Amino acid sequence: MKLNLENLPNLPERVRTPSYDHADLSAGIVHIGLGNFHRGHQAWYLHRLMDEGRALDWAIIGAGVRPADAKQREQLLAQDCLTTLIELDPSGKSAEVTGSMIGFAPVEPDNAALITQMADPSIRIVSLTVTEGGYYQTAAGGFDTEHADIQHDVAEPEAPRTAFGAMITALRLRRADGAGPFTCLSCDNLQGNGDILRQTVVGLAELTDPELAVWIGQHVTFPNSMVDCIVPATGPTELALARSFGIDDMVPVTHENFRQWVIEDKFCAGRPDWEQVGVTFTDEVHVFEAMKLRLLNAGHQIIATPGELLSIDTIAGTMAHPLIRDLFHKIETVEIVPHVAAVPGMEPSAYVALISARFANPEIRDTTRRVAFDGSSRHAGFLHPIIRDALAAGTPMNGLALVEALWARMCAGNREDGSVIEPNDPFWDSLSTHAIAAKDDPAVWLSQDQFYGDLGQNARFATSFTGWLRMIWDDGSNAAIETYLKS
Repeated sequence: MKLNLENLPNLPERVRTPSYDHADLSAGIVHIGLGNFHRGHQAWYLHRLMDEGRALDWAIIGAGVRPADAKQREQLLAQDCLTTLIELDPSGKSAEVTGSMIGFAPVEPDNAALITQMADPSIRIVSLTVTEGGYYQTAAGGFDTEHADIQHDVAEPEAPRTAFGAMITALRLRRADGAGPFTCLSCDNLQGNGDILRQTVVGLAELTDPELAVWIGQHVTFPNSMVDCIVPATGPTELALARSFGIDDMVPVTHENFRQWVIEDKFCAGRPDWEQVGVTFTDEVHVFEAMKLRLLNAGHQIIATPGELLSIDTIAGTMAHPLIRDLFHKIETVEIVPHVAAVPGMEPSAYVALISARFANPEIRDTTRRVAFDGSSRHAGFLHPIIRDALAAGTPMNGLALVEALWARMCAGNREDGSVIEPNDPFWDSLSTHAIAAKDDPAVWLSQDQFYGDLGQNARFATSFTGWLRMIWDDGSNAAIETYLKS
C-alpha cells in the first residue's frame, strides 16, 4: 500500500502508526540535511513525544542546500512526509510510521525559500546533519575563510550557497522584525559540535555583518550534542523490506535497536520535552561524546578500512572476520580505552562490549563503503586525536598507525583481489595520487598537512606507519594485522 496520510489507517495492524493527527501539527523546527540518520533518530524522538500528545507545535520542516536534496524532497512530499522506520533486531524486525515532519522547503541555489522558512517566528530550532566535513574547518580546526563556498557567501550574503549563510540571513531578518533568535543545533558526529557550529556561523557573520555577528554571539545558542544510532543507507533490500510489511515507501529507513541522544540544555527559544522520551540533558556532553566518538566512530574506521581492502561488504561481515574482529578488540582495549573517561552508568570497557555486539548484528546491512566514506574527515576527526594523546602520554598507538596505513593503501583505489574501489571521499583524487606515490615513499602520505597537521612529522608515529605500509604492500593486509596481533 502506498504510504501517505490517506492510507495510514489501512496499513497492516503489525505496523505502528502515529496516534496524533497530522492536521494538528505546526512547525517549530527546520532541519537541514534530511537523510536517513535524522529520520531514524531525531525525528523519531519527536514522533514519540507527539504520540504522548506533547510537542504538537514542534513539527519539522525539512530542508537541503544541495541539488541532490531536491529528489529527497520530491519523494517525501509524495508520501506526505511520512517515513517507515524498520528496526532490525536480531530477535525480530518491527516497523512503525513516523509523522513528525510536515513539510520540506524548496531546494534553490540561492536558498531563498529556506531563508524565508527559518525567518518565520514559529521556527525556534534550526538543526543540522551536514556530515562531519560540512562545517568548513581547516586542518587545525579553525574556520576556513578561504573556501570557495564561504567566499561566495561573503560576496553574495543575500543569495548564500551554504546552510550557514542562509541561517545568518534568516537571523538578520528575525532581528530586524523582532522575531528573536533560534537555537542552532548540530546533530553531526563532531566533538564539540555546537562549538564548531558556532565558530562557523559567527565566523561567517563577522565577514559580512560584524554587528549581526555580535548579536548572534549574544543571543543565539549552540548546544553541544551527541547522537548515536546505526542507520544504514537505503537500497533495494530496504525497499523490499518495507514492502514485506505491506508498505510502498520510496525512502524507508532501517536502524538498529539502540538510540542515544545527549544534549546541553541551552535553547534560547524553548524546546520540546525530549527528556520525556529518553533524551539525556547534561552539562557534561563532552564526556559522552568523547566515549562515543573515540570508541564507536573510531572503531567503525578500524574495521571498515581493512574490510574494504578485503572485499567484505558489510560491517557485520567485518566483525565475523577473525582477524578484523581481533584487531578491533585489541586497538579498542589497549590503545583507545586508556584515553576515554567513564560516563554515568557506563565504563569504557563495557561500552566496547556494547558496540561490538551492535557492529556484529547480522540484521544490519551497514556497508563498509558507507562507513569508510569521507575518510579524510573521519580519520582526522576520530583517530588522529587519539594518536596525539597516545604520543603525548607515551602509550601504545601501533595499531592506530596500522589503521592509518590501511587507509593509505585503500586510497590507492583497488582492493587486494584487484577490484576497483570507486571514489569514496571528497578529496579522492588527491588522496589517490598521494597513496600511489606512498607505495614507494610512505612519507608522501604523511605530508598531507591538511589532514595530519604536524602529526606526520612525529618520528614515533611516522616510523610505525612506514613499517606497516611497506608490509601491507609487500605481504598484504592479513599479514600486517596478524603481525600486530602477535606483538
